[in-house]
Amino acid sequence: MTMLKISDLHVFYGGIHALQGISIEVEEGQIVSIIGSNGAGKSSLMNAISSTVKYRGGIAYRDAPLTTKPHKVVQAGISHVPEDRLVFANLTTYDNLRMGAYLRKDAKGVANDLERVYTLFPRLKERAGQIAGTLSGGEQQMLAMGRGLMSDPELILLDEPSLGLAPLLINTIFDIILEIKAMGKTILLVEQNAFKALSIADRAYVLNQGCIAAEGDAAQIMADPMIREAYLGKAQ
Repeated sequence: MTMLKISDLHVFYGGIHALQGISIEVEEGQIVSIIGSNGAGKSSLMNAISSTVKYRGGIAYRDAPLTTKPHKVVQAGISHVPEDRLVFANLTTYDNLRMGAYLRKDAKGVANDLERVYTLFPRLKERAGQIAGTLSGGEQQMLAMGRGLMSDPELILLDEPSLGLAPLLINTIFDIILEIKAMGKTILLVEQNAFKALSIADRAYVLNQGCIAAEGDAAQIMADPMIREAYLGKAQ
């Protein structure tokens, strides 16, 4: 079943045409990766879905037009883990996680999801009382992902989760993304680390200067010689 369908999407920043009529589909239960260089429009796509930028075109979620009110997007079942994490630096780790559930009324469900986040990210339980701004970069990325899970989303938008992380921690983050998929979540992943993004994805799209340059099964995208040379490096 198609969970998210994006049709002829355009995003402008003044005179800059950041997304130029792209169309993307995300099937329920899949990981769909969006790869591309800096400035390709990857984050603009995520921001359009979560309605934090204005856009022209169609975004349908579960066969219905997606709301253009950010808090209603969360209520609909979509969670956005943004680039650069954007944790609440002056709040504790625990309070950041609770902020992820601010629209929920089911106290028991929130408590259960908090324990599930702590199971995925044991470090967050250890750091529950620590001010988020004092966490390491890797811990802040875990916190941003944990906070995103606290709204109990069906679809998670992950924007550059490996940005600025050490290689060993990048492997850990991608292992956790697969665990999140196994929980029944659908994931739209934007990532500059094309090799890692394609290695865990079901489908993939290549963005280039605001346009779709290639799309298909992730394994096929990874095997394409031109894409390998342009995005994966000749040594991969």
